[in-house]
Formats: sequence, structure tokens, C-alpha cells
Amino acid sequence: MRSHAVVFTGPRRVSYQEIESPDPGPEDVVIAVHHSWISNGTEGSFLRGERLSGDEARRPGDPAPFPLVAGYQKVGRVLTVGARVAGLAPGDRVFAAMSRVCGMFDNRFAGHVSPAVCAASEVIRLPPEIDPVACAGLVLTQVGYNCGLRPAVEPGQLAVVVGDGQVGQWAGQALRQRGARVVLVGRHEDRLARFRRHGETVRDGADFGCAAVASLGAGPVQVLVETVGQVAALRAWRPAMARGGQVVVAGFYRPSGDVNLQTSLQAFRNHELSFHLVSGATRPRLEATLRWIVEGRLDTLGLITHRFPVEQAAEAWALIEAKREPVLGVVLDWPAAREERTE
Repeated sequence: MRSHAVVFTGPRRVSYQEIESPDPGPEDVVIAVHHSWISNGTEGSFLRGERLSGDEARRPGDPAPFPLVAGYQKVGRVLTVGARVAGLAPGDRVFAAMSRVCGMFDNRFAGHVSPAVCAASEVIRLPPEIDPVACAGLVLTQVGYNCGLRPAVEPGQLAVVVGDGQVGQWAGQALRQRGARVVLVGRHEDRLARFRRHGETVRDGADFGCAAVASLGAGPVQVLVETVGQVAALRAWRPAMARGGQVVVAGFYRPSGDVNLQTSLQAFRNHELSFHLVSGATRPRLEATLRWIVEGRLDTLGLITHRFPVEQAAEAWALIEAKREPVLGVVLDWPAAREERTE
């Protein structure tokens, strides 16, 4: 089956091109994609050749992970369903995660592709009242939701989120929904401004914002969410943590050789800190995140800064990589959405 996709053809090379998708089977759903949401951090590391899949970093001697179909999240309408698929029908508006493609490096993702052949287990029907664009980044939103839901925290306790990217924003929103006093630490004024209706903000610095947060007089840190992949940030914040506090790790850590579990965790164990690793995804959590979006408890549309026709995916990535202007959430709009609007 012929499809079109956003393909990373080599380091920092992006192409919108025709590809081959497998013929759908009896447990598959074929989707005409309307909108797909770029995961700047994860996809960016693939584009630079830093990952093989998920959290598996590329090491010397590993194959070059190209070409690959980028991304892992999208919304659209169902075209066909397999004979053994229940609960979905042609015309349904849906969210979908991974797809299957042919002739590409297997990173187990393949998101920006249409028509998309997806296992029914990767597809969630959307409620009619929601703007589908709000759900196009559901996997990434779910990581932020998981960051905010996993740690134990009581109303009024201090939660610090290091990193003002999309995961950090949603983690802070989720913690605020649970009643925590949330401080977001970041480097970008435009991103910090987007968060201020949810909590407080401070600028990052050489100490990862420790002194600035301490000056607020908010007490010990009950929850620390680290989203930027800096081991040094975990070390810097340890003295500020409450005994028995929670550390949520959502960053991608490159194989720098400085992470040794025995030596790294020893400093934290005597402070009785708990760690949560939260970068996975489950269908129940995706569905719970979707409910929070529908209920207005998580804001996704407010994080979108740019939208591009999918044919201009290379321009979108040039902006994300160069950061020549403030950029956060980037959505690609597909021909099927434009065709539907003109019908």
C-alpha cells in the first residue's frame, strides 16, 4: 500500500515522500491522518542520530538509524477496519500512535505517515466534543500526565519541575491539578509565560534554579520532576529535597559514562528518596489523559506555537533545530484534513 510520510533520511535531513506501507490485516485499522504532533525532544534526537529506539541510545559501532519514519502520534479518520476489529468503524475520528511501514530502519515508532496502518490496540476513538488537534500529541501529553500523577504529594507541598518543554509544562499542570505548589524552572521566557497561570516560574541557571526556588521560601521540595536529561540537575537538587521525597525522571540520558547506579543512588538512598521512571505509555493512561484533556484539566492547544502543512516538514524541523524564533508545540496538517474542510 502506498503512503506518504515524514522520513529522516540521514542526520538532520528531512523529506516528505512516498513510502510503502504493509497491506492491513484482520486486526488492523487504516487511518487517513489529519494532524500529527511533533515530539521535539525524542524526534530531534532521532534526527541527529542519537537513538536507536525509545530510550536506547546509539553507541559507537551501532548502525545509523536511517531512513526512518519520524514521530509516534496523530489523529485522523478511519478509512477501513479489519475483520476482527471491534468498536471502530469507517468515519470514526481517532487518535493513533505507532504505525507499520516497509523498508525503513525499525525504531518501533513510525508516526508521521498517511494512510497509516495501525494495530487496533494503538487506536483510540475520540469523543465528538473535543477538537482533535488537542489530542494529536496524546502520547507526549500522557508522559507529562504520568510525571504529575505518579509521585505522592499533598495539597500545598512544593513540586519543582526542571525543564520548560512540553513534558515539563504538562507535568506542572498535572501537579497543580493535584493541589501542589508548582514551580517550573526553565530557560525560555515565552515558555515560562505560558505556564504562569498554572504556577510559579523561575529562570534556570548554573545551579538549575535551586537558589531562585529557595528564595521563594516555599520549604523543602516534596517532588522533583527532571525532564531535560541532566544528571547534574538531580545532584544539584538533592540537598533541597524533603526526606522521603519523590524524584520523577523523564529525561533522555545520553551514554556519557557518568551514570553508575551504585554510586549515583548512594547519595539519594540515605535521604530516603523514591524514584519514578515515567517515559512509557499504556492504553489506560492514554485514555485517562484524554479524559483530562476533555475535562479541561490539561491544556494542549495552548502549547501550540506553529502549524505547518506536512509537505513543509523540513521547514518545521529547521525551525525546531535552529530555534530562530520561540517554538514549543508544532503540529503538521495533512492533505486529508484540508480535503475534508472543502467537502
